Amino acid sequence: MPEFINPFSGMVPERTMTKEELVRAIRLDIAGELEAIHGYMAHADATDNPLAKAVLVDIADEERVHFGELIRLLSILTGDEDEQLRKGTLEVDAMAASLAQKPPQAAGETTIGSLKN
Repeated sequence: MPEFINPFSGMVPERTMTKEELVRAIRLDIAGELEAIHGYMAHADATDNPLAKAVLVDIADEERVHFGELIRLLSILTGDEDEQLRKGTLEVDAMAASLAQKPPQAAGETTIGSLKN
């Protein structure tokens, strides 16, 4: 949450960040962009004013661009971020393929999903 009342909030110490500190700062910036996207989209979803909705969605899309810029910067700084993201993509793709090949659930079989009803 912003600390606008604190005039020293967000000020950088009187030294240059190490590479490790910069990587952590960029990760925090990424989290901030995701939080902003969520907030703008929630506000857009909560209004029936067409202009407000369009402006909020446009701003959320701009934040998504910022997110992409920060992810790319993080990849350059860490040297292995792309590889880690690729591994995550492959894991999800494998799970999706596995689920697509499963036979349909037998009638009367109890599953977590069937217990929800």
